[in-house]
Amino acid sequence: MLPLDPNTDDRLANAPHPRESRIMLGAEKAEQSFLDAYNSGRMHHAWILAGPEGVGKATFAYRAARFLLSRPQGQTISAASTLDIPADAPATRQVLALSHPDLFVLRRQAESEKKPVPSIINVALARDAMRVFASTSGGDGWRVMIIDRADELNSNSSNALLKTIEEPPPRSVIMMVTQAVGRLLPTIRSRCRVLPFLPLELQNIEEILRQSGQAPDEALNRQAAESAQGSARLAFQRLNERSLAVADHVRGLLGQLPDYNHAEVMSMSDAFGRKEGRADFEIMRDTVFDWLSEQIRQRAGEGPRSLAPFAEVWEKTDRAMRDVDAYNLDRRAFALTLFVDLAAAMRRSLAA
Repeated sequence: MLPLDPNTDDRLANAPHPRESRIMLGAEKAEQSFLDAYNSGRMHHAWILAGPEGVGKATFAYRAARFLLSRPQGQTISAASTLDIPADAPATRQVLALSHPDLFVLRRQAESEKKPVPSIINVALARDAMRVFASTSGGDGWRVMIIDRADELNSNSSNALLKTIEEPPPRSVIMMVTQAVGRLLPTIRSRCRVLPFLPLELQNIEEILRQSGQAPDEALNRQAAESAQGSARLAFQRLNERSLAVADHVRGLLGQLPDYNHAEVMSMSDAFGRKEGRADFEIMRDTVFDWLSEQIRQRAGEGPRSLAPFAEVWEKTDRAMRDVDAYNLDRRAFALTLFVDLAAAMRRSLAA
């Protein structure tokens, strides 16, 4: 497993990084759409890989990059039936090491080891990446850029990306990983092809955990998969009894809304404020976002008045969460405010 880089990586310590993972399950439709474009000889130059966290979007991006970068002619050699590339292929090794000259990865990065990773991809980083991407020769092959994650672009860095999408280099493919397509500029969305990624099936998550070798036994494997709401990332997070207990506790509190046990929330929030409570805080955050996603899906046919409170609290929570991460704000205060907002959203939705 690759070493963690605190200035660039936000992967889990017990999970493979998307660029080293060769397990791709549950994305058959996305892969076939990409292959159809390649085999037709009319490969689109910009793709949005859209879907919830932990369903394989970034894994797919690196898988597609290995595939394209192993095609030196920059065009269809022969009809391909899979994106799979041998583990010992040069492109596989180079993508794993991020050493391929025609692979560019744009992501949040800290300015130095002493500074925290910012919550956005700033414009200076985006401009530098786009300039190198546009000017570096791809030879006779493809050049590939992966943006992970595109919803972390701000307005200035988004506009820097837009210029490259409008005038892409020859034989280039840009893949934007995002959980929130709506955050991307309309002008970017209109120029891209969207590949949707859905929550993973239970059996797919179980197989991913099994093949990773991280699940100590089948019972815990199944329990983690069942609690993950279709996300392999959440399943990896919950591969221990404490993580499962925290997630269950949070779900129990959410199930009480719009009323909830204030004393329990205060006790839980106090624990988040301690140094060792960060991991539990992240589990709480992910569990809440899963719950919000489920509320939005359940109310999809009920009209905007029922949906709006949950969409609004999602946006507010996401912004506040970014500030907590970026500025190391009080996690205890965030959790207390979060449950007040969730209760208010539930009341408004029920009254709609």
